[in-house]
Amino acid sequence: MPNYRLVALDLDGTTLLDNKQISAETQYWIKKAGEAGGGVSFATGRGDRNTADYRTQLGLTSPMVLLNGAEIWKAPGVLLERRFMESSDIERLYHLAIESNSWFWGYTAEGYIRKDEWTKALLKEKWTKFGLSNEDISVINELKTVITNLGLEVTQSEPKSLEISVKGATKEYGIRKVCNLLDFDMSQVLAIGDGFNDLSLLKAAGLGIAMGNADPAIKEIADAVTDTNENNGVAQAICRYIFEMEYHHK
Repeated sequence: MPNYRLVALDLDGTTLLDNKQISAETQYWIKKAGEAGGGVSFATGRGDRNTADYRTQLGLTSPMVLLNGAEIWKAPGVLLERRFMESSDIERLYHLAIESNSWFWGYTAEGYIRKDEWTKALLKEKWTKFGLSNEDISVINELKTVITNLGLEVTQSEPKSLEISVKGATKEYGIRKVCNLLDFDMSQVLAIGDGFNDLSLLKAAGLGIAMGNADPAIKEIADAVTDTNENNGVAQAICRYIFEMEYHHK
């Protein structure tokens, strides 16, 4: 792989189509990048259980950055690092969600939890990520300010939701860990994403590429902009920037 030794890929809105599948075109170019001798890592807000099928489908055994950097997996089934929030923070987030009439979800060491599955016993679990969503953007903006002031890491993959983890858990943090593990430098990373939770990674990578469907603010800071997820933007970016070829449908 010329210049770039690691491809860091967001999933939703980036690698995945709107129907949550991976197009044949994108599969082909991701596998080709892996076969060329570089690494391909997910950098996603998803957890292990709902990324495993994609990893298997693509034949990837490389390190993965999950839950926006709260979990880093060295290989399938091999956890390198997991960062937890304090139980007092989870209790506060739960009450903020209820008081604001927001939907919420999250990840514990045991798996994925949704609002309709909540019990008080869950306060004793170890939480890696807590998410809130609300149709009222003004409510989301108010919650973001309050939660940021709690000293937690707050980011967004879409305007109507918040994703919260322990301070410092970001996709950039996770990919830096992966680089250390593989003896790569961040300048050798090509990162592709569409959301605000990709922002710091796109800025830190050697080449940060925004999807065509990304928010204008993401495109503004990116080094380059590719096509949309529905038009094989990831495939086009890998073809152009990894293999330095003009993209054609396979």
